[in-house]
Amino acid sequence: MYDAPHSPVLCEILRHSTITPDKVALVEGPNRITYSQLVANIEAAARYLCSKDIKPGDRILLAARKEVEFVYLYFAAHLSGVVNVVTDPTSPADRLEYIKDTVKPVAMFGVEGVSGRCISYGGVDWHLEQEEKLYLPRVDSSSVADVMFTTGTTGAPKGVCLSHDNIAGSAANINGFIGTDDGDVEVLGLPLSHSFGLGRLRCILMAGGTIVLVGNFANLKALFSVMENEHVTGFGMVPAVWQYIKCLSGRRIGKFARQLRYIEVGSAALPIEDKHLLMELFPTTRLCIHYGLTEASRALFTELHADADCLNTIGRPVSSRVEVCILDEDGNRLPDGQDGELCVRGNMVTRSYFLPEDNHEAFFGDWFRTGDWGHRDSSGRFYLTGRKKELINVGGEKVSPATIEDAIRSLGIADCACVAIPDPNGVLGEVPKAFLLNKGENLPTVDELKSGLAHLLSSHEIPVEWEWIDNIPRSSSGKIQRLKLKAG
Repeated sequence: MYDAPHSPVLCEILRHSTITPDKVALVEGPNRITYSQLVANIEAAARYLCSKDIKPGDRILLAARKEVEFVYLYFAAHLSGVVNVVTDPTSPADRLEYIKDTVKPVAMFGVEGVSGRCISYGGVDWHLEQEEKLYLPRVDSSSVADVMFTTGTTGAPKGVCLSHDNIAGSAANINGFIGTDDGDVEVLGLPLSHSFGLGRLRCILMAGGTIVLVGNFANLKALFSVMENEHVTGFGMVPAVWQYIKCLSGRRIGKFARQLRYIEVGSAALPIEDKHLLMELFPTTRLCIHYGLTEASRALFTELHADADCLNTIGRPVSSRVEVCILDEDGNRLPDGQDGELCVRGNMVTRSYFLPEDNHEAFFGDWFRTGDWGHRDSSGRFYLTGRKKELINVGGEKVSPATIEDAIRSLGIADCACVAIPDPNGVLGEVPKAFLLNKGENLPTVDELKSGLAHLLSSHEIPVEWEWIDNIPRSSSGKIQRLKLKAG
């Protein structure tokens, strides 16, 4: 039996395996993994990492696939003091190569489309001869457990370093607010490559509940069947998923109202009318909406029924361990009602990015700067009034305008700029719009650009609207003035 004092999440999983060893922890298709089996498989994966001479502090690249083997290796790395660099299996090759070149992993698992040797999850030897005891080095709880790459305003992905304390603190905060416990069964259709989905996995296992892994929310008939057969009590979703469920099933999901104890919504804004509809369909379910970033996971929460008189707020701090304030551009605290930058500090907030240069202007002392503009009212509720950063929030996926612009220029456009516009279909919240400089000969058509971008970008990064213009506004220093384009 392992000892992992550095990881409160692992300690809780171990405790559950002792108290309720036969309880199902994970469901993936026909696989039903009990807590005792989960611990045994984590230990087996840790032995495998050791057999490959992967040592504490080493970094491994893990494709976050909805497979139990990913879960085993993910927690085995934590147990062994190895750093997980979690990647999206659907990411373009260029992004994966950038991440690989940046972190220089000693091994890669489940990753496809990058240079170098990669081990499939099926290629891991889970049957190494077990030692009488798994001896592991002591690891500090403040050491890095995960590196999650997000998108920066410059276009280059930023590696967010999260410690064992950070990820445990986040899970404890969320469970405390939502009220998750060992009686909960959650269906997880969110990607595990993002902090929302991976956080839900940690929350349920830390609480001693059961997590049911499904590919995504696309097959609603299969989703509803799982919810009924597994007696699901909760799930998490982004607003784009809710739009999908609402459009395809109408009010049918309301039949689970008495069964669902909680729904967590996050990663993008949810329209007021959808909040009202959720409250109508789920009158006794805790409808929890979070605000947060990978760097400061779920800093604020609001619960729709409890905050029915103020549905435009993004909430209050998730726990007493988290502080949020409004600071001006010099780092001075602003009074209630005055707009400034939302800044956060607490047990789940990253201490740094992976690359030192990415930390420039990321903090005011120990306050993390979110880049979002807003204010606080006299009752302690926070409100967003704009976004200082220029990322485009496509259904919860953060998209960098600079990444799209670079790809478009590579296809023969002299200059361009991308901004966020409301999704014409009302599903994704925001989508990219491209402004193209109408200069040059033999310019590609929009259809040709779309075709070329399909090989360079993810589908949600490809602009939905296009406009040819005679000038791309830039500042005297050469920076694109995207706000002028949005205002126009």
